[in-house]
Amino acid sequence: MLTTGAAVTNVTALAQVDREKIYQWINELSSPETRENALLELSKKRESVQDLAPMLWHSFGTIAALLQEIVNIYPSINPPTLTAHQSNRVCNALALLQCVASHPETRSAFLAAHIPLFLYPFLHTVSKTRPFEYLRLTSLGVIGALVKTDEQEVINFLLTTEIIPLCLRIMESGSELSKTVATFILQKILLDDTGLAYICQTYERFSHVAMILGKMVLQLSKEPSARLLKHVVRCYLRLSDNLRAREALRQCLPDQLKDSTFAQVLKDDTTTKRWLAQLVKNLQEGQVTDARGIPLAPQ
Repeated sequence: MLTTGAAVTNVTALAQVDREKIYQWINELSSPETRENALLELSKKRESVQDLAPMLWHSFGTIAALLQEIVNIYPSINPPTLTAHQSNRVCNALALLQCVASHPETRSAFLAAHIPLFLYPFLHTVSKTRPFEYLRLTSLGVIGALVKTDEQEVINFLLTTEIIPLCLRIMESGSELSKTVATFILQKILLDDTGLAYICQTYERFSHVAMILGKMVLQLSKEPSARLLKHVVRCYLRLSDNLRAREALRQCLPDQLKDSTFAQVLKDDTTTKRWLAQLVKNLQEGQVTDARGIPLAPQ
């Protein structure tokens, strides 16, 4: 019993030491001399310290210091001279902002301060070098953390910004991982009724989304990725919930989603196979056919 009590005391003491270190690192963010190491240490702890987000948000000067890290590398974006060291450092700052974006106590304030807009210049970059790819991926991770919460205020905020065209550009030309996160963000926007209505409100918005998804299907038929395909199919299925989009998709859904092109890729993925079958069914419902069951072209 004595041993157990001593162990508990040791764990408590260790936890207290850990918290003292967290407080120290947060304080060190305010000083340019100690900031880099503090960013590194805190980014390692963001999963294990449950209340790190409120501590970061409410401590004096911390968010300003994180934003300063972001703004400091704007000059390295154009012309693209970002180094691996610069990228790693700013990505540690972005990881802490992702922590703030994910937390229910700080998310609303994070949006009200329009902090995601500071990340958009990074999403505009097109350089294929690893420092830029890592920067884009980590920035997408912050937006992905926001949409993962399924909060209406998140979608409302994002629809007032340029996030959809930014995601579409990355979906077209980014790395597989960046494409996957960007498509996930678009999927989450579409799954919200306001987001679906926004994208289907004009033919230009819908056709831009449909064109990029179509290009992705063509690319996936050459270089398959089950994870990316899953998000693409889910986007198409959600678009088919809108009557006007459904009419358009009858004309422009890629043949590769109607035939057996992806049968091998999806052989163990029952969820995506079900979504794909539902998509095809949605597009067939209410369609006018001739006596042989062949769809008639719209008049």
